Amino acid sequence: MFNGRIKSLGPRYCPSIEDKINRFADKERHQLFIEPEGWKTCEVYVNGFSTSLPEDIQFKALRSVVGFENVKFFRPGYAIEYDYFPPTQLKHTLETKLVEGLYFAGQINGTTGYEEAASQGLMAGINAHLKVNEKAPLILKRDEAYIGVLIDDLITKGTEEPYRMFTSRAEYRTLLRQDNADFRLTPMGYEIGLASEKRLRRMEHKLNESEKMVAFFKETSVSVAEANPILESKGTATISQGDKMFKVFSRPQIDLEDILKFDKVKDYVSENNLDQEILEQAEIQVKYSGYIEKERNNADKLTRLEDVKIPVDFDYDKIKSMSIEAKQKLTKIRPVTISQASRISGVSPSDISVLLIYMGR
Repeated sequence: MFNGRIKSLGPRYCPSIEDKINRFADKERHQLFIEPEGWKTCEVYVNGFSTSLPEDIQFKALRSVVGFENVKFFRPGYAIEYDYFPPTQLKHTLETKLVEGLYFAGQINGTTGYEEAASQGLMAGINAHLKVNEKAPLILKRDEAYIGVLIDDLITKGTEEPYRMFTSRAEYRTLLRQDNADFRLTPMGYEIGLASEKRLRRMEHKLNESEKMVAFFKETSVSVAEANPILESKGTATISQGDKMFKVFSRPQIDLEDILKFDKVKDYVSENNLDQEILEQAEIQVKYSGYIEKERNNADKLTRLEDVKIPVDFDYDKIKSMSIEAKQKLTKIRPVTISQASRISGVSPSDISVLLIYMGR
């Protein structure tokens, strides 16, 4: 890599030890994490020491680490060279635009990481199956799943280095929480035969009961005598008149344990036989209701643009008032919707406005 024989870019998020020494020459020390490979083996993985240096150099370097003076190798470190097909050649289903029925998934699309590869394999497999059976494709949107963000990023923006999925890449990460993954994805899974009816019914029960509990908090009032002792114990301002339980529970200082001290809540939970999962879901819906609602509204605005389809053979060159860069990018990537077009680097909001006007919107 340093003498120029390898031209590709390495993964940004796990650089080799020689790369770190080169890039962070001002640092005097570097942390290593020693990770056991299993309960019944003496083999450990030296995290932070990935390297492609010659084997004898690796050996000397490791033996220079305190505690590793007598270290032995099972396998030396090695380098990987990335190559990929630019993912802008793909549809949202991960089918290639040029060859019908050919799907790409994983590192071939420019990604790095196990989860990134697995999620693409899942989507490519689902869509290949749906196509063969002449059914509508399954395309996850950016506000529905991190898989949707990953695929949309790849096919809309492309990538110049091994792509990693981060929460910061998703503009709707308040909606893409682990606690509501079942609400977002189970109905889709059931629809295509990947989730059982039992699993769907369990999810629906959790959703219905948590929504009912949130409604209960909105409808139920608490008196000053009931609320103030709990509010005082948590160091938050007391109330001077009765208030809705939803408002009291919304306070950051008040948690689930506190709200369960109210007799009305205790009775409601026991009457409806609610489990911990439902209680936690209701708590999240109350605590973050303002943020969730705001993000949902933003996502809905974008979804409206997602519904505006662009004809496959649309000729961007005939739009005189659009920038040359936008015409070039749109012609190359061929976005399917106005929403996808708006996310392409180099396509400005004014270009989108012109496109909407031209399409009669």
